Amino acid sequence: MTREDFITHVEGTQRAFRRFLVALCCGDSQLADDIAQESLIKAYLSSEGFRDADKFTSWIYRIGYNTFLNYRRSAKKTEGYGAAEEVPAQEATDSAFRYQALYAALDRLSATERTSIILFYMEGYSVKEIAEIENVSQDAVKKHLSRGRMHLRDLMK
Repeated sequence: MTREDFITHVEGTQRAFRRFLVALCCGDSQLADDIAQESLIKAYLSSEGFRDADKFTSWIYRIGYNTFLNYRRSAKKTEGYGAAEEVPAQEATDSAFRYQALYAALDRLSATERTSIILFYMEGYSVKEIAEIENVSQDAVKKHLSRGRMHLRDLMK
């Protein structure tokens, strides 16, 4: 893939990719931007060997997902969402807090459940596409979705 092709593909997927990462990072847009930047650097450095332009979106999402997982493994949790959960989303005056309860609930899901939920419901990916991004079987994705829905239902009550 040439540099120009890479830029064209990134421009076509940039907004959806960032939206995916913001949801994956539970609304932390600065962290999502950092992960996006690192993911795009990784993708560019390995783009020379990438041949299937039709699967660029899945490829870049997979790199972003793996970068996110690597960050989560290395990060030390210093502060939870406990204090933020006490502020009801309906009473928040800033529109940035509109999805606060959802992000807090998503943060409590496992990374695989969260990713499956976000890709399926927020990004509109099929189970097959999610399986490719997560590098798991389609049955595993179905289990992640089922468990994720059940956990979200319990957390959002």
